[in-house]
Amino acid sequence: MTFELDLLTVPKAVPEVRGLLGDHSCEVRLCASELLTNVIDHLGEGTPVTVRVLRTDHGHTRVEVTDPDPRAPPVLLRATAVDESGRGLALLDGVARRWGVEQGVDRKTVWCELEGPGQATSPVGPPQPRS
Repeated sequence: MTFELDLLTVPKAVPEVRGLLGDHSCEVRLCASELLTNVIDHLGEGTPVTVRVLRTDHGHTRVEVTDPDPRAPPVLLRATAVDESGRGLALLDGVARRWGVEQGVDRKTVWCELEGPGQATSPVGPPQPRS
């Protein structure tokens, strides 16, 4: 169960990646969305990234986004009720069992680890009307 995709970060890529991860849990899709959005917000549109979803040796699911800027590590903020942004990593921190950053000379990978295999347990999509 390894997913890997190289892409340029543009706003439309976020829902497209969520769609490609449709057989994964909503937590996996949320984490991938937040990590991609952080790259767009902090490094700019058009930044090349690699998105990965893989299974760890311990049976957990790991979501990774690698970008080419080792100088911009993510910072967990505590947004107030009136702040318009700053909640992405707080969401990730609340959903993931742990998260972190792997620094390289010419890149960084922001990752999070979720409990279990990360496969969707119910059908994906909007609720269907009852007959």
